[in-house]
Amino acid sequence: MFADAAIAPVASLLADPARVAILFALSDGREISASELALTAGVTAPTASVHLARLVEGGLVDVRPEGRHRYYRLARPELIQAMEALAVLAPPATPRTHRQARIGRAVRAARTCYDHLAGRLGVGLTAALVDRGALRPAGVELEVTPEGVRFFEDFGIDVEAARARRRGFAPACLDWSERLPHLAGSLGAALLARLFDLGWLERTPGSRAVQITLDGRRGFSQTFGVES
Repeated sequence: MFADAAIAPVASLLADPARVAILFALSDGREISASELALTAGVTAPTASVHLARLVEGGLVDVRPEGRHRYYRLARPELIQAMEALAVLAPPATPRTHRQARIGRAVRAARTCYDHLAGRLGVGLTAALVDRGALRPAGVELEVTPEGVRFFEDFGIDVEAARARRRGFAPACLDWSERLPHLAGSLGAALLARLFDLGWLERTPGSRAVQITLDGRRGFSQTFGVES
């Protein structure tokens, strides 16, 4: 018996498709209203309220009341890494509509994994940083080389500030759609924030997929050697 951690209560919260849809909707770190989460999960508002209450009680989601509305966000970013790991084991989902198929393609191409970049673009960017010697695989971590520190600083990222944050610095997160690692942790978050600041990426409303702008296509190619 696995006695070191009480896995079953958390697993039971992930055993419902509507709750999983809600958690994935919150996976980019935003606060989202209960009504919007109900639409995303495809359930009625009362049903969504029941699911959200269970997620809050289980410590997976935080809630912030504001007037007559309630806004929800993930309580722990590690949850998304756990869900990505489960997705690696899960069989592919069959889209039921053209819209679901389109969103699925966009999510696999480029998406947020909580606050860092995932999908083909995230994996390709991480591989490019390894190839150029900025990152070096070190077990489940990615080590930043001295050349990497200079590269990230020149790109506008404060490496020491990222290293000082109270979370993993540069873990390798296994990407569920690509089955290869992408850069996570505080350094991955700083890199994604910088890409948004430069206007290379834009969020897709109602989805954790991100879109590459024209400036982004040029920037990824010229700076990282990544064709997108």
